[in-house]
Amino acid sequence: MSGLRATSDQICSVIQCNVKSSPEEFKSWVENRSSKYVMELKEAKLISYEWHLSDDETEATLVELLVDSDGYMQRIKNHIDSPLAAEVMELVEFKGWLIFGNAKPDLVKALEPFGATFQNYLFGFNRSI
Repeated sequence: MSGLRATSDQICSVIQCNVKSSPEEFKSWVENRSSKYVMELKEAKLISYEWHLSDDETEATLVELLVDSDGYMQRIKNHIDSPLAAEVMELVEFKGWLIFGNAKPDLVKALEPFGATFQNYLFGFNRSI
């Protein structure tokens, strides 16, 4: 466990969506397709990939935690090259994309066209490291 830290390389991505498909179809895709596919990629810098669903099942949020900005660039490349990129567009409508952490210029350049907003790391602690 670490103490307080003034620097961190970790990147947290929060992607907010409206669910276009039936809730059952979306949940099945998350559980049986997207989560399994991404887990099997064994991306060394991907710490977590977790979907969340609102109580009324009309909104979903994907939270991804990565070791660093380079890891997120790899995550994006793998997503673009995967069949999931087209599949997800049939199931959800993107509402917002938040990136927390010190994103390198290449990550900012890659995500700004998609409306991503960025906040740099300030201070805190993480008990998991």
